[in-house]
Amino acid sequence: MTHSWNQGRVPKGSLKGHSVDSQTSRKNSLSRTVRRTALLILLALAGVQAALAVGEFTPQQRVGYRSGDQWEPSIAADGRGHVYVLYPQYGMVADCQTCTAPSVALLISDDGGTSWHGSKPMLPFQTGQFDPQIVVDPVDRQTVYASWLQNNKRDIIVARSLDFGRTWSFSWAERGREDTDKPVLTVRGADVYVGFNHDERFLVSASHDAGQTFSVVNVNPNADPGSSLAGGATVDPSGDVFFGWTAYARNQGQARPVSIYVSRSTDGGRTWNSSLLAQSGAPPDCREAQGCGEGFLGAQISLASDAEAALYALWNAGTENGAGERIYFASSTTGGATWSPRSDVSGAAAGVEHAFPAIVAGVSGDVRIAWMDTRAHEPGRPNRPLWNTFYRASTNGGASWGAESQLSGPIGGYDYILPGGFRFPFGDYFGLAIDSDGTTHAVWGEGRNYKSPGSIWYTRGR
Repeated sequence: MTHSWNQGRVPKGSLKGHSVDSQTSRKNSLSRTVRRTALLILLALAGVQAALAVGEFTPQQRVGYRSGDQWEPSIAADGRGHVYVLYPQYGMVADCQTCTAPSVALLISDDGGTSWHGSKPMLPFQTGQFDPQIVVDPVDRQTVYASWLQNNKRDIIVARSLDFGRTWSFSWAERGREDTDKPVLTVRGADVYVGFNHDERFLVSASHDAGQTFSVVNVNPNADPGSSLAGGATVDPSGDVFFGWTAYARNQGQARPVSIYVSRSTDGGRTWNSSLLAQSGAPPDCREAQGCGEGFLGAQISLASDAEAALYALWNAGTENGAGERIYFASSTTGGATWSPRSDVSGAAAGVEHAFPAIVAGVSGDVRIAWMDTRAHEPGRPNRPLWNTFYRASTNGGASWGAESQLSGPIGGYDYILPGGFRFPFGDYFGLAIDSDGTTHAVWGEGRNYKSPGSIWYTRGR
C-alpha cells in the first residue's frame, strides 16, 4: 500500500506544514487499518459462530474393548474433566476369571474425552450383567453413580464412587424373584432413584441416603396386562422427580398402540401422579430382517430438566401400526402439568424410520437432543436402509433449534459401516452428556444386525 503522505516533494520552507500534513495522513491511514482489522475480526468471529451454529464434532472413535461385542452404552461427565462410559461387554474379559458375558465395563477419560484409560469390569459376576446406566450428581458435579441388572436380571445394583471412578461401593435397589428390564437411574444430592418394570408394573426404587438403602413403590398399580418400560428420568432443582415410560400390550403387540407416560413425585418417590403424554402405533417389526426382539424399534421416551426446572421430553412415535416412526420434542414449565405442542425435530423426509431418543439439559434453556434414523440407503439399493446418529441443540428451551449435525460417519475396517451409514443400531439406547465446559459428549452402538457383531462409538463437540 502506498501512503499519500509519501508522494511528491515538500516545498522549501514548509517543513512545519509537512509535519502537520504527515501526522494527519498517518492518523487517517491508521484509522483505515484499524477499521479493516476490525472488519476482519468480525468476519472471523462470524465464521466461527456460523461453524458453531451447525455443530462441529470430532470424527467418531471406537471405544471399549476391541474383542467381542459392546453395546447399549451410557455416558456421564463431571465438573473435573472426567468422562465416564459404562457398557456391557459380550465376550472374553482379560484377567477376569469370574466375568460372564455380558459383563458391565467402565471406561474413563481424565481429559475431557481426548484420551481414555483401559476398560475395567465394574463387579465380576457369574450370571451376566445388563442395561447399564451412569450419571454424575448435578449438585457437586463429582459423585458418580451407576446401575445395572444382574443375577439373571432379578437384582438391580447401584454403585457409587467418590474418587472419580477409581473405587466403588455397591448396594441393591431391588432384589426380586422376577425378571426386570432396563433400570433408569437419576440422582440429585443424596436422592437416588431407579425406575424399572416387572412386566406391566412400573416401579421406582428410591434412596435418600446416597444409595445406601432403598424402598420400592409401584407407580402404576392399575395397569393393564402388558409390559411397562422405563425410558428416561430426571430430578429437577426443586427436588421433584420425573420418569418417562411406555406401556406395551402383552398380546397382539404388533397390532395394538403404545402409550407414553410421564410420572411425577413431589414427595421423594412415595406417591406418584402419571399423565399420558402421547400415543404411538405398534412398533415396526424387525424380527425377520434383523433378528431383533419384538418392540426393539418401538416408542421410547427420554427426559431432562435444566437449571431452572424446565422439563423436556423427547420420544419416537408412529401414527400407524408397524409404520416408520418420527422423533418429537415437547417442553413443560409447569412440572409436567401442561406441555408445549409437540414438534417434529428431524429434517428427514416423511416415512423415514426414527428411534432411540437421547436428551440432556444444562443451564436455563440449554437442551440437546440426539436420535437415529434411516434417511440413508445403500447405493443402488433403496430397500436397504442405513442408520445414522443425528444431533441438534437449542439455547431457548426448544423454541428453535440449530442445524442438524450427523455424529456418525464412515470408517474403514468394519463391514457393517458403509460410506452412507451403519447397517443397524447395536442396542436400543445410547447416551449424551454435557461437561463443565459446555461440550457435548455422545456414545452409541453400531452393528451388522441385532445380534452380532457390533461396537460402541464416541464423539464430542458443540
